Amino acid sequence: MDDREVHPLTAARRVRGLSQTALAARVRQAAARRGLRSGCDRPRIRKWERDTVPDAESQAYLAEALGLPADAALAHSWPHWLPRTPDGVLPLTPHSAVPALREALISVERRTFLTLSGAGLTGLAGQWASALPTEAPVGAADAPDTDDLLGILRASVDRLTTADPAHTRHTTRLLNAHLATVTDMLEAGSHHPATLQRLHTLAADLAHTLAWRHFDHGAHPLATRHWMAALHSTHALGDTDRGAGIISDLAYQAAWRQDHPLAQDLLTHALSRARHPAARSLLHLRLARSLAAAPTPARGAALRALHAAEHDLARAGTDRPSWCAWMSEADLAVDTGQTLLDLGDTRPAHQLLAQGDHLLPATRDKTRSIFLAYQAAGHLAHRDLERAAHAATTALELARRTRAPRCEQLVQRLTPAFRPHARNDTVARHLQLVDA
Repeated sequence: MDDREVHPLTAARRVRGLSQTALAARVRQAAARRGLRSGCDRPRIRKWERDTVPDAESQAYLAEALGLPADAALAHSWPHWLPRTPDGVLPLTPHSAVPALREALISVERRTFLTLSGAGLTGLAGQWASALPTEAPVGAADAPDTDDLLGILRASVDRLTTADPAHTRHTTRLLNAHLATVTDMLEAGSHHPATLQRLHTLAADLAHTLAWRHFDHGAHPLATRHWMAALHSTHALGDTDRGAGIISDLAYQAAWRQDHPLAQDLLTHALSRARHPAARSLLHLRLARSLAAAPTPARGAALRALHAAEHDLARAGTDRPSWCAWMSEADLAVDTGQTLLDLGDTRPAHQLLAQGDHLLPATRDKTRSIFLAYQAAGHLAHRDLERAAHAATTALELARRTRAPRCEQLVQRLTPAFRPHARNDTVARHLQLVDA
């Protein structure tokens, strides 16, 4: 192997945040789980990362230590069966949840991020779309009872998630600590089957919540890693609707960053396995938005996606997955309006944006801030400065009150369009608030 090329084992180890010593310990643990012993240590790992070929038994231990199926080592010769994932996108396997969670946790600690490629994310979504149905997590029937601790963790997570946004910095730190605890418990193994399922569910909930918080604060690579960790945990549960929702969130992030080809690829994969009408409605709606906002809008495809979103929401009923229970007529109206606005259909777009704002309950002020920012952009496009400035001012006030930097950023994007009209009283008041 060329000395300038990183050995696949080195890449796989680094992606998981493992030192050579830590990987050697995992190899010994894999052997111990089989009632055997391994003399693996740091020097041996170092040899394997150079020219020495581990025997078949050691390769099976290595696969398990890296969160891969033990028979992965049988697929190809050494070292070609090792996943080459220097971008941190871990392959989806029945045993990949803990490595993915560890990667998200380690990323928080080191505050530096490997580049996450769009191709890697598309590949992960494609792997998820073509994966065979996953069996429910299998545990140990004679495992110690941890229901009390899990109950405490669940109650704490629920309270922290719904705490006042003023405490977001503190609650995020605590949620991250809970995720580390749940990951430790998953890695320890030996749980009742029902307990194992609850642990994976809690891990997915925590990673999902933290992903949105990091996204709201502009920490995009960190948000992506937490969404990927949530996808791995959800895959372990066999919950394809929620998996589709997580991939849809990754697509939302891509569209937010103006990467519409990536957003559309991810949503296409997500729709291939989403089953619940509420889930499909949300996915179709996000696809319509991305198709319309692309540099070359796909008008026909966007309108078909809007029609599908409306049709699916009409048959969704009230029994919906918790992650998309909020999906409502208000969301449909506003996102349809924004899609039509991007397509140039301004009159119906403004009507739908106003309708969505009227339908949205007061409990969703962060969403209302985003809706009003969309309205402001639409009014600006029509040179209606008074209404644009009024909507933007209300949106900015809501964003700051709900501690939502992402929503504030959306309003701030409109500021250059307002600056030339600073003599207008309403615009001047808005710019004063922006600069405060």
